[in-house]
Amino acid sequence: MPLLAFLFLVALGVDYNIFLVTRAREESLAHGPRQGMLRALGATGGVITSAGVLLAAVFAVLGVLPLVVLAQLGVVVCIGVLLDTLVVRTMLVPSLALVLGERFWWPRRSPRNP
Repeated sequence: MPLLAFLFLVALGVDYNIFLVTRAREESLAHGPRQGMLRALGATGGVITSAGVLLAAVFAVLGVLPLVVLAQLGVVVCIGVLLDTLVVRTMLVPSLALVLGERFWWPRRSPRNP
C-alpha cells in the first residue's frame, strides 16, 4: 500500500506541477518571475484546486470499501492529494519560485534570455 500511494501521489503531483510551472514560465517571459508566478496562480489556481478536490473525493470513496488495502489507499491518497493541491501547489511551489527567482528555471536558461 505505501508503494501504491507513493506512485499515485507523485504522478498526480507532477501533473499539477507541470500545469502550474508551464503557465508560470510563459507568463514570466512577459512579466518577470514574480508577476509571472502570480498571474499563473490566478489563471490555473481554480482549475488545479477544483481538479484536486474532485480527485480527492473520488479516492475518498475507496475509503468505504470493505477491502482494507483499498480503503487505506483511498484515505491516504485522498489526504495526500488535498495536501498537494491546497498546500504544495498554492504555497510551496510559488514560494520557492519567488525565493529562487531566475534560478528556479535551472537547468534551463533564464526566462529573460531564452
